[in-house]
Amino acid sequence: MDQNRGPADRTGDRSTSTRRRMLLGASGVALTSLAGCLGLGGGSASADSDLPNYNASGGLSVNQPLDAPVKGDPNASVTVAAYEDYACPHCQEYVQNVVPEIQSDYIDSNDIRYEHHDFPIPVDDPASYTAANAARAAQALAGDQAFWTYLDQLFANQSSLGPEFYASLGEETGLGANRIRNAATNRRFERTIVSDKQQGMQKGIEGTPAVFVNGTAVDPTVDAISSAIDAAQ
Repeated sequence: MDQNRGPADRTGDRSTSTRRRMLLGASGVALTSLAGCLGLGGGSASADSDLPNYNASGGLSVNQPLDAPVKGDPNASVTVAAYEDYACPHCQEYVQNVVPEIQSDYIDSNDIRYEHHDFPIPVDDPASYTAANAARAAQALAGDQAFWTYLDQLFANQSSLGPEFYASLGEETGLGANRIRNAATNRRFERTIVSDKQQGMQKGIEGTPAVFVNGTAVDPTVDAISSAIDAAQ
């Protein structure tokens, strides 16, 4: 692993239902340095035919790749697209330190369309892939809001990525322990994830996190992303 990004520019038991509410609102806000993991060089399905199918073991499969999960205004004139690996510590820093400020300044006010794209380097095989499949299973089962909940929790628990954590997250969010674990470990959404990575490679991505504003690569920092958004509006 190498560092190829500059620092960021800004700085008791509970019931299952309570835990679910906490998961739905969770996000990190700590400020640390931001670097990049080096690699080798919106919405859920809308038609019934694209919805997930269940097999006897509780797994998931889809008929075609899922769209990029989106938050903000899906029709905004400015699109911010982030390519990430769930096992990359620098992606974790980006999600916990940079995204909350972009969320507050641009996403909550619907000034931009914000997209997630998968780019497993992999930093950690199989976790880079299985975690991505777990999040996409949430998207397929319950839509983009569920996806973003899973993304936050997967990064917040990066050191625990694995089948048992995916099952626990599936149970606590009500999406099903076996469904999420099986979708993750069996890589039910590999077509979606491979398609995202191929798209990223065509854009010249070599490390994560990689951020684009209206198709132009920018440093994954608050100031760089904000400046690009402001210039594009």
